[in-house]
Formats: sequence, structure tokens, C-alpha cells
Amino acid sequence: MTSPLTTNQIAWRAAQDIEDGAYVNLGIGLPVRVAQFQPPGREAIFHSENGILGFGAAPAPGDEDWDLINASKKSVTLKPGTAFFDHADSFAMVRGGHLDVAILGAYQVAENGDLANWSTGPRGVPAVGGAMDLVHGARRVAVITDHLTRKGEPKLVHRCTFPLTGLGCINRVYTSHAVVDIEDGRFVLREKLADLSLEALQAITGARLHIPGPVGELTAPEV
Repeated sequence: MTSPLTTNQIAWRAAQDIEDGAYVNLGIGLPVRVAQFQPPGREAIFHSENGILGFGAAPAPGDEDWDLINASKKSVTLKPGTAFFDHADSFAMVRGGHLDVAILGAYQVAENGDLANWSTGPRGVPAVGGAMDLVHGARRVAVITDHLTRKGEPKLVHRCTFPLTGLGCINRVYTSHAVVDIEDGRFVLREKLADLSLEALQAITGARLHIPGPVGELTAPEV
């Protein structure tokens, strides 16, 4: 059986859907990896809520400048035209609808598009932070995540049980097993691992998967 996608492969798959010239915010954690995998001939303008617009890829090991970091505290490089600004201006961009795409991680995504990506628990993300602005400020909001938790529980669910980040805000979910859109309050399956049966995928998904048309094959290179 085909192995589930790795975290880098999930990030690669999400990067393929970013349009040339799009303004994109990448959330803390796994989403920042998306910047590594821009398709040839396309260039996104990446926004970081700590005050950078248009930054470049991670520097080579040993070449880091730790005054230049993204929201995940990862070192980045500068590109011609990179801009710096304070938090007030950064969130004015978000709240003003100037971002085309936001890509976030998740604890849970509900079939109605609700997102939960923070927790009040001792080991969770301790506060909702800028995510609550991003999910309602960006024109399109996507999630990248493993399909299951470390305990083997579904992350795609009927209703979220974690504290909510936003209501009805997610458009698409990229997981280790599938690509799922959220349309009219339901999960719509677009792609899945080639030799994973629909029955097996449904068994590890916490809400019904709807299949209105052909389902593509979810593949990614070794990255």
C-alpha cells in the first residue's frame, strides 16, 4: 500500500495550488514549509504576521541571520522588494482583505468548515493568536495536516471538540491521505492515495465524504 504523504509532501501538494503573484500567509509550524516548494515559473509573495512581506527561502545552514525570522521563528532570507512593518500594519493587511491565501495547521476541521487549531491544555498552542484574524481576512483559507492524530483519531470531524479558531472558514484541507474541499457544509473528496480504498479512507474520517465527481490520485515527489 502507498505510504501516507510525509509532512514535506503535504506542504509540496499545497504549494501546487498557489497562484503566481498571490499574497500568502503561512501559519506557525508545518505551513511554513510550503514556501520551500513553489512550482517553477510561479512566485508567491509571502506575508508573515510578525512584519515581513516578500521574504525568500530559508538560508543555507550556518548562514542564518536571526534578526530575520518568520512567525515560526525560522530564519528567512530577503528578496528584492522585501518590506518590514509593525504588527498594526501587518494585521491591517490581514483584516483589510489583502491576502489571497492563508495556510494553517489544525487539530480539527469540521465538515461545516469550522477550524480548531489551538488548545487550552498544557501542551497545546496556548492562545488563538493571529489565526482568528487570518481565517476571516484571507480570501481563501486552507489547512495542511496529518489525516489522523498520534492516537489514531480523525482530524476531519463532524463537529470540532477543541476551542474554535473560526466558524465556517476553511475551503480546502490537504492531508497525508487526501485532498478534501468543504462545500455547502460537507466534505467533498477531490484526491486520495491511489491504492487507498474509499471505504478505508472513510473509516479514518470522522464525517461523511461526498464524491460528486472523479477522484484524483494524490501523489507527491520525494522532497
